[in-house]
Amino acid sequence: MATYNVSSKQLTDNYAVLQTLEPTPFEVGQNITVSGVSAPFSGTFQIIALPEHQFIGVNSTTGFLEFNELNPLPNQVLYACTGTNVDRVQSFVGTITYTQVCTWITASDIQTWLGISVATQADQDFTTQCAAASNNFIYRRRQEAGYYDSLTTVPSDDVKLGTIQYGGMLYRQRGSIDVFASFNEMSTAPVTGLSPIIKQLCGLDRPAVA
Repeated sequence: MATYNVSSKQLTDNYAVLQTLEPTPFEVGQNITVSGVSAPFSGTFQIIALPEHQFIGVNSTTGFLEFNELNPLPNQVLYACTGTNVDRVQSFVGTITYTQVCTWITASDIQTWLGISVATQADQDFTTQCAAASNNFIYRRRQEAGYYDSLTTVPSDDVKLGTIQYGGMLYRQRGSIDVFASFNEMSTAPVTGLSPIIKQLCGLDRPAVA
């Protein structure tokens, strides 16, 4: 979960536009929670646009959103919001919260891939934690590569297998470390990275758009 501070607000033709102090990882279609901003801005909304210029309203003929290209404004998020028009005003009250909870795989998927049956509740809890970590890590890495995926539906079988394999790798590393810090013979600590096969399955290091 990440929280961003609001720096300005606007409501025009039943569309709200909030500006944040810092850049955000938002994508069109994702849900955000607005808190602490005066009504009717607060609530949970779906992002409709991430405009880079000032929003000036809806075209009465086409219904398209219109923007003033002579007034660039960074870090904006636009969503549908019914209410009385509010001219754009600087406001440092309120936040936008963005929560990503990916549920592509489960602990059972990891256990099947490992070929094990957990013996204790602690093992069950740990595989559940591995599944959650793998889900969010692979989702985030794909998002960084330019993919926009559903948080609840895995995009394809190869991505699912890569996510399961990463979760299994996390389970197998339980209680292990890469290396202790040492000045013995000035050795270099080994560097570990994401498995090439997991990258291949999950489409990582490969932009979604060429």
